[in-house]
Amino acid sequence: MSEYERSRTMPALAEHVFDQAGDVNWLGSWLPEELHVRAERLPEVTVHEDRTGQDEPALFRARTDRLRLEWGTRESGAYTGWLQVSGTGGGASEVTVHLAFADERHDPGEEVVLASLERSLERLEEQVRLRVEDAG
Repeated sequence: MSEYERSRTMPALAEHVFDQAGDVNWLGSWLPEELHVRAERLPEVTVHEDRTGQDEPALFRARTDRLRLEWGTRESGAYTGWLQVSGTGGGASEVTVHLAFADERHDPGEEVVLASLERSLERLEEQVRLRVEDAG
């Protein structure tokens, strides 16, 4: 099994970051560009990966009480992941995203995954900034 993790500080309250990250209608604004999620009947979703050109049935759960998102493939168990938001004080938050690949055939490799996690966190931070600026 391969596991990858990245964290980033965000300039907003943890609840605001979690709301942005967990809104299934806005997942495409921060997920890696090569992943597309279609919500069916939550927690069931379909993930399309451009790299493979395949659709994969998956699950997506928001654990609001823990400010945690969890996801994974539904049938194959090929990969799972989670995103955790924690308040750091002073109106900021720490966001950690974690991916685990049980099936090595689905793992695109450390360099690709870590770069993708970094870009995703950057995109999420930008969405959070826009939301905070619009609210302010």
